[in-house]
Amino acid sequence: MTMRKTLLALLIALGVSSVARADEGMWLLEQLSKKYPELVKRGLSMKEYDLYNPNGTSLKDAVVSFDGGCTGEIISSQGLVLTNHHCGYDAIQKLSSVEHNYLENGFWAQSFAEELPAKGVVVTFIDKIEDVTAFVQAELKKVRKGTGMEYLSPAFLRSVARKRVGDNFLKDHPGTEVEIRPFYNGNKYLMFTKKVYSDIRFVGAPPSAIGKFGADTDNWKYPRHAGDISLFRIYADANGNPAPYSESNVPLKPKRWFNISTDGIQRDDFAMIMGFPGRTNHFFLPSEVEEWKTIDNDIRIRMRNIRQEVMLKDMLADPKVNIMYAAKYARSQNAYKRAIGANFGIEKNNFKATKQQEMESLLSWAKEKAPKSYKSYADAVSTIDRAIEGRRDLRRQFWYLDEGLWQAIEATRAPGADDPLTATDKAFTAYNNKDYLPSLDAKIAKAELAEYTRQIDRKDWPTAIAEGIDKFGSVDAYVDAMFAQSTFTTPEGFEAFKKLSAKEQQAVLSSDLMSRFAASVRTKRDQLTKDLRAFDNPIDLARRTYVGGIMAQRGTDNLWPDANSTLRFTYGQVRGYSPVDGVEYQVPTTLRGVMEKEDPTSWEFAVPARLKEIYQKQLYGEGKRWAAKKADGTYEMPVNFAATTHTTGGNSGSPVFNKYGDLIGINFDRNWEGVGGDIQYLPPYQRSIICDIRYVLLLIDQLGECPRLIQELSLVSRR
Repeated sequence: MTMRKTLLALLIALGVSSVARADEGMWLLEQLSKKYPELVKRGLSMKEYDLYNPNGTSLKDAVVSFDGGCTGEIISSQGLVLTNHHCGYDAIQKLSSVEHNYLENGFWAQSFAEELPAKGVVVTFIDKIEDVTAFVQAELKKVRKGTGMEYLSPAFLRSVARKRVGDNFLKDHPGTEVEIRPFYNGNKYLMFTKKVYSDIRFVGAPPSAIGKFGADTDNWKYPRHAGDISLFRIYADANGNPAPYSESNVPLKPKRWFNISTDGIQRDDFAMIMGFPGRTNHFFLPSEVEEWKTIDNDIRIRMRNIRQEVMLKDMLADPKVNIMYAAKYARSQNAYKRAIGANFGIEKNNFKATKQQEMESLLSWAKEKAPKSYKSYADAVSTIDRAIEGRRDLRRQFWYLDEGLWQAIEATRAPGADDPLTATDKAFTAYNNKDYLPSLDAKIAKAELAEYTRQIDRKDWPTAIAEGIDKFGSVDAYVDAMFAQSTFTTPEGFEAFKKLSAKEQQAVLSSDLMSRFAASVRTKRDQLTKDLRAFDNPIDLARRTYVGGIMAQRGTDNLWPDANSTLRFTYGQVRGYSPVDGVEYQVPTTLRGVMEKEDPTSWEFAVPARLKEIYQKQLYGEGKRWAAKKADGTYEMPVNFAATTHTTGGNSGSPVFNKYGDLIGINFDRNWEGVGGDIQYLPPYQRSIICDIRYVLLLIDQLGECPRLIQELSLVSRR
């Protein structure tokens, strides 16, 4: 090894060590034993088995997956779940109407009887986690005529999980599911035994003016002042087992719930989070960083901005439209801003250079320490780089089609000749429901198609789009004709369609402009997906080798696997940060900041009258119990704070707890400067944004005037 490479490897090793000493990592619970001494040094005052006990009850049992994409925590002995307002947003929106607008006005059930069934919402507990790597590898060896990708296949791993536990186990445990997930890109496997509850009731939430305070402007930013919370309750049968909704079901008596700290937080306090982070890519190569930025993120930013501008104009003009499209807009805007923040991090911190150094470190190490494996690692890098280059144009086409047409225009879900006749009803109602406006979808379609046809060569357009624009002369005329003439823009038109004979229905599906448009977009999307798979599979196979090399180089004690929506922990300190020279963001923010941001003319910064009254009269609970007393004897009401913990999407709603395991807050966002942490943790900037639990208590007590919920909670003070 040359002196230069030796020095480079040393610098990388020091860099990795430095990152490890920082608060990087979304760690598996089985890695807790190795991390525990470090946690104690950082201030943890809990026994390891109280955090995670594979053979008994622990704090881990109070952490749940909420509705498949968020995290929640159990905060009472009666199955009360705390999660984010934006995590409960879809459920709240579905329960809302113009007469009972729970999004605008909030809702607080004053009794169990008033708690509203949140149809479709599920809450999942992780009962058991087992390392089944050897079992899965043995089953993989038995595959004779597979695709070679079974090691990542959800279907294959589901079959292995069922084989591992046996069908009788699932029959004897109602509501129980087993799932095997790959880690380190298929170099390790864990099996999760899960208990899934589907009778979930909506208990309470503040108005969106509080839950989404700052909305688009403040999203992905700190300082924040949002009460991003909602409350639900898990109901079970008389034996505590999962059961479909029934009036006879009772509140769940959980194994464990969080104590809630009333002591508040201070800068540098120990903070820990458990939750279900969705996806990270910290084993990316430099070529993948470039692709992520210039294709994935750039196209998402461009196309979502177009859709959101059209949506927002109509939403602000009509309260009914605002309710109908609120959840759709929020979902779109969230990913849009994330993409902007990710690109900011890539540019500011030169992630390509960091990943180049990591790659060179592995190859240098292998050449000296593992020469027999060096070629396989080098070949893996070459394979990934060639595939990224080879798929560039296809990926660009796919992202413009997916973001600009499939994701943006709801009419792409219309029934088409590519659907069996038996599926047309499901296809229609999937988009054309109470939250769909053909007139607004048409406006979106015009704007998105105009940009799509500017960016993509005509030869690569879906066939129906090229034919439609040729026939009607322009994008606008084509869209007008499609929505004016189609059978599938109104429930009445669809009902008339259903009365036709099968032969007549097939004829309509083959000729209807919207049907042809939808089928053509889907056909093109399916073809691009198939074409890209030829590049994706070699990348996945090569990455398994590449990551296996990193595991061999570094070991796994200080190497966390990429997030994949499985239960993890992360830890750090309560701390603000300095985004630029001369600026320092402090913790916590306070209710005074809400009032300073108030703008009655802006939907994002309107403040409800009751919250202003609480602030002006300092109605901070009996004896001002939820507020912080300052040195001068006055009180201030904490709202949000930040911590150096490493989080991503899916951690929304995650419990944030102190060194005693007491709940001090609920995670709800990240800062712009730290979004790039999905690729590389950034110690100076990486921050989780958290709603202070004292603000949660204030909202329940004084805003919601719901003392029965306060009485449910286990409030503790250790000062």
